[in-house]
Amino acid sequence: MAFLLHSPLTLLIAQLLVIIISARLLGVMARKVHQPLVIAEIVAGILLGPSLLGLVAPTVRDALFPAASLGTLGMLSQLGLMLFMFLVGLEMDLGLLRGRGKAAVLISNAGIVAPFALGAVLAVYIHPILSDPGVPFSSFTLFMGAAMSITAFPVLARILTERRLLRSKVGALTITCAAVDDVTAWCILAFVVSIVRSTGVGHAIWTTVFAVVYILVMLLVVQRFLGRLAARGSDREGLTQNAVAVTFVLLFLSSWATELIGIHALFGAFLMGAIIPREGGFARALAEKIEDVVVIVLLPTFFALSGLRTQIGLLDSASDWLLCALIIVVACLGKFGGSALAARYTGLGWREASALGILMNTRGLMELIVLNIGLELGVISPKLFTMMVLMALFTTFITTPLLQWVYPPEELARTLSEPLHEPPVRAPEGFGVLICVAQGSSGPGLATVAGALLGVARGGDRLYGLQLLRPVERTSSLIDLAPPEDANALAPLLERGAQLGLGVRPLSFVSSAPARDICSVAEVKGVDLVLLGWHKPLLGQALLGGTVHEVLEHAPTEVAVLINRELSAIRKVLVPFHGSLHDQAAARMAARMVAATGTHVTILHFPDAATGPARARADALLRELAEAPQILVIERPAASDHDATEDVISAAIGQDLVIVGAAAEWGLAGTTFGLQRELLLQRCPTSILVVHHREAPRDRGPRIPTAPPGGGLVPPAADQA
Repeated sequence: MAFLLHSPLTLLIAQLLVIIISARLLGVMARKVHQPLVIAEIVAGILLGPSLLGLVAPTVRDALFPAASLGTLGMLSQLGLMLFMFLVGLEMDLGLLRGRGKAAVLISNAGIVAPFALGAVLAVYIHPILSDPGVPFSSFTLFMGAAMSITAFPVLARILTERRLLRSKVGALTITCAAVDDVTAWCILAFVVSIVRSTGVGHAIWTTVFAVVYILVMLLVVQRFLGRLAARGSDREGLTQNAVAVTFVLLFLSSWATELIGIHALFGAFLMGAIIPREGGFARALAEKIEDVVVIVLLPTFFALSGLRTQIGLLDSASDWLLCALIIVVACLGKFGGSALAARYTGLGWREASALGILMNTRGLMELIVLNIGLELGVISPKLFTMMVLMALFTTFITTPLLQWVYPPEELARTLSEPLHEPPVRAPEGFGVLICVAQGSSGPGLATVAGALLGVARGGDRLYGLQLLRPVERTSSLIDLAPPEDANALAPLLERGAQLGLGVRPLSFVSSAPARDICSVAEVKGVDLVLLGWHKPLLGQALLGGTVHEVLEHAPTEVAVLINRELSAIRKVLVPFHGSLHDQAAARMAARMVAATGTHVTILHFPDAATGPARARADALLRELAEAPQILVIERPAASDHDATEDVISAAIGQDLVIVGAAAEWGLAGTTFGLQRELLLQRCPTSILVVHHREAPRDRGPRIPTAPPGGGLVPPAADQA
């Protein structure tokens, strides 16, 4: 170990390797349970400290993080914090207050006053127990109130983005309240720090005067200069290096000034970011340049340093854990209670008010920054520091599960997919189709299928185009809100739909669980069919595996998957038919195309040896279909599944589309990958539409009508016999 860490540089490199790898590995686990990355980084820091590594391998811990190296690690973490607070300032768009100012200020003030007051009351009780004797009660009380008032704005923005609430009413109000709340809380904290650092009344007065002068200079002089820099500091390739260099110089000067004044360098970095102009993408371009290095390399050093200071072993009695629980309860009661009740007073419903309170109770990284300031100033003891770190970890961890409970997937889908304020129950005479688009290339083919099903759309018909955007692995909401590369994936669908006279209503939002959200939107919109585009699966995955398989299994309605092979028009359709419920759904879909657009349909009937009600319904459906002049039923002799598949592949030549049921006879049931099981999908020369039957809920009737009103085709079966 000594050989590997023989110099300060090799030691620093080893520390960074361990810190980054630990944070990233735990980050993968955090994502699996839908937790923000900051949870993993906080836990990684704690695990590398005396709470775990120091217990199980004290020699390794002492060699990897010797006391002499913590100064270098601390300076690196402070640089990371300065740049991170600059990013936080960039995200503070107070223009969000327009139209929401009154409600946001009221909720934010309640979210500050209530936890501050409860924190001050708690300080009266815990000061004699957890504070060092030399700490003045006034400083301790002010700091506890400020620490209880913090909201983790970056973490909150990230959670809102991942939960797809950022563009909703409650999300927009929450992010506005959090911005106002954090500005207010950091101003309070700056005042508290100046009081703690001051050596007397005169020093405190001078600190206040210098702070006011500094703020005026930043707002009246520096901000105007930055506006000109933003207008001139860009070229076709983005920001010039000179513009970035000038911005960093101003950032470090601002941090230096606030450190000299006595209100900590972080406040200078924060204010510098807050006054950066948003127009023209200047703020976003800056965030893109520095965010990765800050979040991946520099910021984890701060978490590691916080973990080295967190000593869970100091909580060595039941009374200590009871005090920790009391701190958590007071923190949640003040922040959640104050924000939620104020939101309810402004007119929000209980669901929205509760969601806002849960989100405002998120503390995360911002709380750790405050706590480290308090520990460095000597205001809080190591034991209280540990308790407050656990409080920050707990309040951040419970945010996502509580928010999911308050806003379940179905309610989220209802909120996000109703821009037109439509009733969630479909019109009984209409036909609704939800087209899910992941890549723009699949849109025209899906629109062609929808056009064949709807024909000239009637008043009750509804057609939705849904695009689910993948969440970007970024901390900055400025980058998350930037248009992704596939943001226009709906454009080809809308263009083709317009050519066919289809009124496609676009829906788009960020989703980390696409299959679940597709099913939720289908349920909320009350559609009759979910239409998916097929894309090449991952290596070793079934052709109908992954997200497609999940939708097939859990969608509340019929599902069709299009394997598109240059489909431009649907005039001739082939339907292989064994008689399963999936085959019957495929045949009824072809019949709908006949009634809607006059398509010519050929049904290849391969007799099945099964008997009973299911067989009788299949035969009745075939007889009914055979009466239509544009539907030709061809009887094929009994054959093995392999021979029947080969027959279908041969018959597909010259057809525009093959509509096949997702049945085992065609190798389309289950997700097992194999040549024989998915031979039809692999070798068919024409486009294929795989139809999966889903029994309709009894209170909503059949989900796929056999034909538009006036048709006389057999309705789908009412049971699975």
